[in-house]
Amino acid sequence: MTPFFAMSLLFGLAFGQTASLCAPSEYIIHVEKRECAYCLAINTTICAGFCMTRDSNGKKLLLKSALSQNVCTYKEMLYQTALIPGCPHHTIPYYSYPVAVSCKCGKCNTDYSDCVHEKVRTNYCTKPQKLCSI
Repeated sequence: MTPFFAMSLLFGLAFGQTASLCAPSEYIIHVEKRECAYCLAINTTICAGFCMTRDSNGKKLLLKSALSQNVCTYKEMLYQTALIPGCPHHTIPYYSYPVAVSCKCGKCNTDYSDCVHEKVRTNYCTKPQKLCSI
């Protein structure tokens, strides 16, 4: 193994451990309303990935605010609105959803993010499906 290759390999491993892999990822949201005839499958982007964190051994000596770990969360986002087809006139047929423009590793903001990982969650339609590509 050449010295250049060995140094490149070591640099890659060291950089790979500190680099964030938090980025916008494609995701499909399934939306339906009881009154409407269809379920809407919406293509959007969410923030997903790995953020480097460190767990302190001195947990009893630190404040709880110092123990929170970084998560992959929104840096910039915008909202899109989709029309759910097959809704009666008395029902509001619109659904607004976030679209991740850019992501960062940071503290989870409960104003716009669910900071708890659910063990069992289904994302599917119980009604006929329509695809929305906005």
